[in-house]
Amino acid sequence: MSKPNYRDIARHAGVGTATVERVLNRRGGVRPELVEKVLLAARVLNYPRKLPEAHRGLLRIEVLMVRPETTFYRRLSKAFERIAATLDPLVIVHRSFTEEMKPEEIARRILSTDLPRAGLILAVPNSPLISAAVQAVVARGVPVVHVVTRASDSKGEFVGIDNYAAGRTAAHFIARMARAEGPVVALCHPIYQVHRDRIRGFSDYFHEHPGPIAFEWLGFSRDEERYSTESLSFALEKYPHLVGLYNAGGANSALIEVLRRHRRGRDVLFIGHELTDYTSAALREGIMDVVLDQAPEAQAQRALDLILRRIGLTAIEPDRAPIRFITITAEAL
Repeated sequence: MSKPNYRDIARHAGVGTATVERVLNRRGGVRPELVEKVLLAARVLNYPRKLPEAHRGLLRIEVLMVRPETTFYRRLSKAFERIAATLDPLVIVHRSFTEEMKPEEIARRILSTDLPRAGLILAVPNSPLISAAVQAVVARGVPVVHVVTRASDSKGEFVGIDNYAAGRTAAHFIARMARAEGPVVALCHPIYQVHRDRIRGFSDYFHEHPGPIAFEWLGFSRDEERYSTESLSFALEKYPHLVGLYNAGGANSALIEVLRRHRRGRDVLFIGHELTDYTSAALREGIMDVVLDQAPEAQAQRALDLILRRIGLTAIEPDRAPIRFITITAEAL
C-alpha cells in the first residue's frame, strides 16, 4: 500500500488539506480540537514521520451510566474499559455513574462543561429534564449516542436491541412452552422506554393470538429487589394457577428466590433478560426457562464506533441495524 499523504489524513480527520499541512509543519493558527483530530488521524494511518505534540489535552469520550451494582451495567462498563484499551492513546474513554432516580443530577452531569468532550455516550433513563439536557449538548455540536435505552426521543443516535421484538419473542415462548393453560403476568420498570416497548410487544402478541394462555396483569418492579418480590408474591396469590412470568427489566435474583421458595415456582414458565450468575444458575435449576441477553459488549463497541465516526477518526460507517439479542436456555450453557 502507498504511504498516506495529506489528502488521506484530511479525509480521515474531516478537515482540509491546508489544515493538515499547518498542523504537521507546526505553523499554528489551528483550533486545538482540530489539531488533535489531525494528529490522531496521522497516527491511525501510520504517517511516516515524527509527529508534533498536541497543543492541549486528549480527545475525551464520556460514558454516563446508572446502577453500578447490577451485573448488566457492570458488564457494559467493563466492555467500554476493554475496548478503550485498544484505541489510540490520544482517545480517552471516561466511565462514570449517576443515580437513576435523580433526573436533575443526571441532567446536570450531561450539561457539565468541566472538561471538554469529543463525544458523549448515555445509558440513562428519559425525562423532560434529561431530554432537554441532551438537546442542549447536541446543539453545542457534541455527538451523543444512547446505549440500551434512549435519554431523548429526538436527539442523538440509539444503539440497542429491538425491544418490541424481544417482548414478542418472550410472549411467543410462553404461549408455546407453558406447562399448562392459565394466566400470564409481566413486570417492568416504567421509567424506561425500552421496558415499555418490550411490554407493548409482549401484550400485542397475546392480543393477536388469543387463547387459553393469556396476559392478565402487569406489575411495576422498579428493578429493585423489594418491589420485585412484592409484585411477584402478589401475582402468585392473585393468580394461583399462574403459568407464565415475563420480567422485562432487572432484579431477576429477587424473582428467582420467590419462585425457588414457592411450592409452584417450577410450574411457572419464567423468561427474563440478561445472562448473569443468578440467571445462569436459575436456568440450570429449571427456575428460569429462557434468558434474552442484549449483548452489552456489542452495544459498547457499536456506540464507540459511532462516536469515532462522527468525530472523524474513522471512515467506516457502523451498522445501523439493531443489536441482535441472544436467546439462551439451559441447554446452551
